[in-house]
Amino acid sequence: MSIAEKTSAQDLRLPPRFHCARLRCVPTRKSRPSADGVGRPARKPMSLKKLAEHLELSPATVSLVINRSSVADSIPQETKDRIFAAARKFKYRANFFARSLRTQRSFTIGVIVPEVSDGYSASVMSGVEDYLLQEGYFYFVASHRHRADLIDEYPRMFLERSVDGLIAVDTPWHMNLSVPVVTVSGHNDVKGVTNIVLNHQKAAEVALKHLFHLGHRQIAFIKGQEFSSDTEVRWSNIARVAKHLGLAINPRLVKQLEGDSPSPQLGYVATKKLLASGKTFSALFAFNDISAMGAIRALRESGLKVPEDVSVVGFDDIQSAAFQNPGLTTVRQPLREMGRAAAEILLKRINHPGSELHDKHTVEPELVIRETTGAAPAGRRVTSKQRR
Repeated sequence: MSIAEKTSAQDLRLPPRFHCARLRCVPTRKSRPSADGVGRPARKPMSLKKLAEHLELSPATVSLVINRSSVADSIPQETKDRIFAAARKFKYRANFFARSLRTQRSFTIGVIVPEVSDGYSASVMSGVEDYLLQEGYFYFVASHRHRADLIDEYPRMFLERSVDGLIAVDTPWHMNLSVPVVTVSGHNDVKGVTNIVLNHQKAAEVALKHLFHLGHRQIAFIKGQEFSSDTEVRWSNIARVAKHLGLAINPRLVKQLEGDSPSPQLGYVATKKLLASGKTFSALFAFNDISAMGAIRALRESGLKVPEDVSVVGFDDIQSAAFQNPGLTTVRQPLREMGRAAAEILLKRINHPGSELHDKHTVEPELVIRETTGAAPAGRRVTSKQRR
């Protein structure tokens, strides 16, 4: 065979899923091994029409329920349960591409977070996931690690992937996009953006009043990082409430978290700086639970007991807070509920374009009192000198 003949033969080679019959190329039939090992054609998937006939319902009713249409809210729950049970039994799956073409949607959401592994974002994401899975939506998650270039680029990348909307968690937001956007802990007023925010005024009140009533007057504070969306609004409310209570805030007893690691190490370092200041304090209010855990470690290493010498209050009430030793007193943000609310509001805006929705959705905090707070030590100075 000549080189030209070999090349011609190679050019005629077809993908394995095809075979040629009398020069007419047709796709091969997919087969699966039977019980005796002999191949046989795969069973055709259950169609919507056949599923509806089996249920003795109209295809339209079955389609509305399977696709979780808002119109299906009027269908009795018993009927919905029957449809989903039959769909599982016969392994029926809705035609995603047909649904997308019909509705002009991808049924996909983009979610932007600073860090996937930390307690705050993970708790919010669990609420987002709960609602999106319930409503039959898929989602992408991107972590920007507080990099300005990624915060700017990810929304564009999501739009290129035809997402129906975006949720941004603890992420500074300034963009006006062509799709609905909901932020969690976002504080910028942007057209077309709904912000899910905590009542920080009340959060500062419940924490500082708790310490005030326990007799604490010298309180140290750990502020959040400069890039955190909540840092400034939380601190301004703390300062306002402290002034109302007559609590003087000593600048030397205020330290800021530095670095983007979700580790307790940041709170540990900040507390070491507070102790090195030589100023008296009998209580410490940390920016979040993770930094509070690091603070407790630093206090113990300095020979101080919690709460006998220093009371500690965290913020967020992540899952591990209750299982610390001692259990951490903290301001609870309803993080999971905030995530779920973000997803629910986003889908409402997607399903009802132009509907009148508030630009801000406020949730309430709650003080969870555990074992890291107690009465202020009478007549005792709590400084780094105690460890000597």
